[in-house]
Amino acid sequence: MPRHDGRAANQLRPLKFKRGYASAAAGSVLVEWGGTIVLCTASVGTDVPPWLAGKGRGWVTAEYNMLPGSTSPRKARKPDGRSTEIQRIIGRSLRAGVDLTALGERTITVDCDVLRADGGTRTASITGGWVALRDAIASLTDETGAPAFAPTAIVGDGCPLRDTIAAVSVGLVNGEPALDLDYPEDSTAAVDMNVVATGAGELIEVQGGGEGTTFRRDQLSAMLDLAMEGLTKITATQLAA
Repeated sequence: MPRHDGRAANQLRPLKFKRGYASAAAGSVLVEWGGTIVLCTASVGTDVPPWLAGKGRGWVTAEYNMLPGSTSPRKARKPDGRSTEIQRIIGRSLRAGVDLTALGERTITVDCDVLRADGGTRTASITGGWVALRDAIASLTDETGAPAFAPTAIVGDGCPLRDTIAAVSVGLVNGEPALDLDYPEDSTAAVDMNVVATGAGELIEVQGGGEGTTFRRDQLSAMLDLAMEGLTKITATQLAA
């Protein structure tokens, strides 16, 4: 059965990154992913959490928030369990791609603010958060004011980034696996799943469950295959940006 917006089962929504969107942040990107828009900013601090003090390691953490007008009805300006869960997922995912020892005793906080929500806000936050994180790391300097890491480095070359990180949603829509769910699909899917992976194809997180139904092992494999296919395209778009 065709998807409501005419996309093929393995087709992503249009994905665009606008880097440098917030000039005050060390790294920033406006992510436009279909109808979802998220502003990701990365800020650098010189302190680390108390349990890391003096250990020569840095930290990467995240905060996530949906602005009141990002959805209808209005989203209240107060923390809730969903936002706390999502920001932990974002932080955990981004740390998987960073050598915290190479980062040194710094904390990078990635703030993800949803301006418009049409499904996939957490996957857009992780994917855009990596771009903002990469730019923040490229902006770091040593005690002499020289670049701490090769400014053109994306991964490797002494850069703390070990790999790219991206995320995408997948689910069972009308009984068939479908990639990158928008809100109408996400809200009615029999199964909704979020997959986070490195550019090398190693899984970081797989979150999914049936919505009042069950699913088979072969359907799980089909959804994961679809997600990995999509993540390859997403990573290429990140690197092109």
